[in-house]
Amino acid sequence: MALQQLVSIQQDALAALEKVDHVDSLENWRIEYLGRSSKLMGSFDQLGQLPKEERPAIGRQANQVKQLLEEKHAEKVEFLKQAELQRSLESEQFDVTLPGRRLKIGRLHPITQTLRVIYQVFADMGFQVYRSREVETDELNFELLNIPAHHPARDMWDTFHTTSPGILLRTHTSPVQVRVMESRGPPVKVVAPGKVYRCDSDLTHTPMFNQVEGLAIEENITMGDLKGTLSDFARRMFGQNVRTRFRAAHFPFTEPSAEMDVECFLCGGQGCAVCKGTGWLEILGCGMVHPTVLRNGGYDPQKYTGFAFGMGSERITMLRHHIEDIRYFWANDLRFLEQF
Repeated sequence: MALQQLVSIQQDALAALEKVDHVDSLENWRIEYLGRSSKLMGSFDQLGQLPKEERPAIGRQANQVKQLLEEKHAEKVEFLKQAELQRSLESEQFDVTLPGRRLKIGRLHPITQTLRVIYQVFADMGFQVYRSREVETDELNFELLNIPAHHPARDMWDTFHTTSPGILLRTHTSPVQVRVMESRGPPVKVVAPGKVYRCDSDLTHTPMFNQVEGLAIEENITMGDLKGTLSDFARRMFGQNVRTRFRAAHFPFTEPSAEMDVECFLCGGQGCAVCKGTGWLEILGCGMVHPTVLRNGGYDPQKYTGFAFGMGSERITMLRHHIEDIRYFWANDLRFLEQF
């Protein structure tokens, strides 16, 4: 192929490109003049057949033509895009007075709503809100709560330990009991909300959940005070007709200890999968503060008594709104969350 043929290909291609006025025809032009079967690309295949002294000049000219046509093609692409945009703007009409898309307004998470109700109920009873850390020491999470190392009761909590010895994610809000007693003298009436962590997950458990600890210490506090406080709480949360019961239980940091149940909201006490056929749902554990814990907090157990309780706010929210699976609260499904 001679140099004159390459010049002719260039002139023909540029002349054809001037006539292109649509994206589809531009693609046809690219295939004809820059495609693998085009005359220009064929010239590169023919270089080996030319005399050695002619190859450099022919190859250089072919590359220059190819580069020029690619640049002109890119310019044409941009030109056609702008022309199409201009035609669209001239032919279409926009009513700038139409209202825009309405922004969705955020709202409180259902767990937060329940926590605020819990705070208000106990505030009406004279309790103060006390907040504490989520990363806790083994000493405060277990030992000072009458759960020494290798105590079998530690198996009640599936604990997340850190790489630092003696440091863990708290398994319950009960370490607050000792922290409060160390920071102030009696009388004490506090509720301590916060996140706790356990390696557990099913219909009614999640690895992280919110818990509310309650603590009251004064002279002459009895188990009757505990039952009256929690029974009143249940009526305010679930209605005056709610049925409750207390069952004997064991917690190392309270003695005597109990668990409080409410009637299952799904089956009305008949038994179902959520209540595991019992007709009741546990909402909290409670009991009289163990004398050892009072002593570890700096209080004289011969003079002062007190009660403590701990409840999961997710479980309370399930009962209030008749939710069957606790994991719905953390699935980030707006269709579920916007119902509240």
